[in-house]
Amino acid sequence: MSDESRPSPTETSAAAHAEAPAADRTRARAAAVIPAAGRGVRLGPGVPKALRALGGTPMLIHAVRAMAASRGVSLVVVVAPPDGAAEVKNLLDTHALPEWTDFLVVPGGESRQESVRRGLDALPPEYAVVLVHDAARPLVPVDTVDAVIDAVREGAPAVVPAVPLADTVKQVEPAAAPGEPEPVVATPERARLRAVQTPQGFDRATLVRAHGTVTDDVTDDASMVERLGLTVVVVPGHEEAFKVTRPLDLVLAEAVLARRRLNDGF
Repeated sequence: MSDESRPSPTETSAAAHAEAPAADRTRARAAAVIPAAGRGVRLGPGVPKALRALGGTPMLIHAVRAMAASRGVSLVVVVAPPDGAAEVKNLLDTHALPEWTDFLVVPGGESRQESVRRGLDALPPEYAVVLVHDAARPLVPVDTVDAVIDAVREGAPAVVPAVPLADTVKQVEPAAAPGEPEPVVATPERARLRAVQTPQGFDRATLVRAHGTVTDDVTDDASMVERLGLTVVVVPGHEEAFKVTRPLDLVLAEAVLARRRLNDGF
């Protein structure tokens, strides 16, 4: 289907929720946790990264809408800066969000790991599938979200969306001082490498166990599950699910959003 003829995500999601059998909407219920307590200093000074405007709307709102666009997600938990939960709650209240999804805001911790754990602690017991999504990935397509949920429902303890690498990667010996040359020690086989995105999906009991067991600093929640010796599987990610980290990423996100609005009318 071409971009011109494809319905908007809002229209597609509403139709999916309306047509989905009640049993499908309730089995292995899924919730999304969005840690949004970081400052995002690489984007420059100002408001926290998740609250930076993208197309006139905070990135966090785009990320929340991306999760709620999936018919499998019935609760979104936003983990706010420790002193900013009220501000984030007001932000959600002032933006149009899907009526079929519940929203909850909880204060975060000093680290991303602690913030995710607080989001987990806030989940009601009926949610067996948990997605963890970066607020800085505001444009992830709903098909990617659905693919992650489906893989967890089919029995995978942990699922990550990922894309093949376009660049050759070098493993180096870190320089003794910033700016000095770094010796290359290996060139991994690119065909076996993937760039991991979010949302990452988990069997809830597995993720709770990982957060209660792994105390080392890790870069994502799937790494914690790997430390338990469990298998993490990969599903196809999407090029538009990139992370907005630097000013150039924000420019690219604005361009993607402008194209979507032109083609899909939202």
